[in-house]
Amino acid sequence: MCTSRQIIGSLLVLSVLEIGLGLSSVAVGAVTFFRVRMEQKPQLGDSSPVWSGACFLICGVCGIFCAKKKSGLIMILFSACCICGLIGGILNIQFLRALNKRSSSLYSLYLASMSLACIGISGCTISTWLTCRLASYEQRRMFLEREHSLHHSHEMTEKDTENITNGGGPLALNGRV
Repeated sequence: MCTSRQIIGSLLVLSVLEIGLGLSSVAVGAVTFFRVRMEQKPQLGDSSPVWSGACFLICGVCGIFCAKKKSGLIMILFSACCICGLIGGILNIQFLRALNKRSSSLYSLYLASMSLACIGISGCTISTWLTCRLASYEQRRMFLEREHSLHHSHEMTEKDTENITNGGGPLALNGRV
């Protein structure tokens, strides 16, 4: 079973990968979009690598926040960003597949964009899974802390009761004996 430290380390590595994929996808998408504008009329989906890259970039940044601060809300935000990254990557591939059939002059750029989207989708999927594992680990840790705290307070109550029954001295209530 993985420890919390291993999960966080993996999440950080994947988040940095997502940031790199996001920046690369935005760059390739911008180059593709400008080349399309020079050669032909822009079509629906020409800028999809830019949008999926932005989703991957946001996913990576949220992943770093999630790894640093393991609160429930940030984990939910990160999971939502990963799902948006999945959707953006899938739509990117669908749009580029349709555009690739129409224009073969930009085949290499479309292929690069689709490859980046596939890697980004894989990263988002693994990141979502790791976040679920981290949330489960944190929930278990908080449960054990609460149980330990309740057990400790129960022991303290028993000690106070023993002091009273064994004649451990007078009780002071509100400063009075």
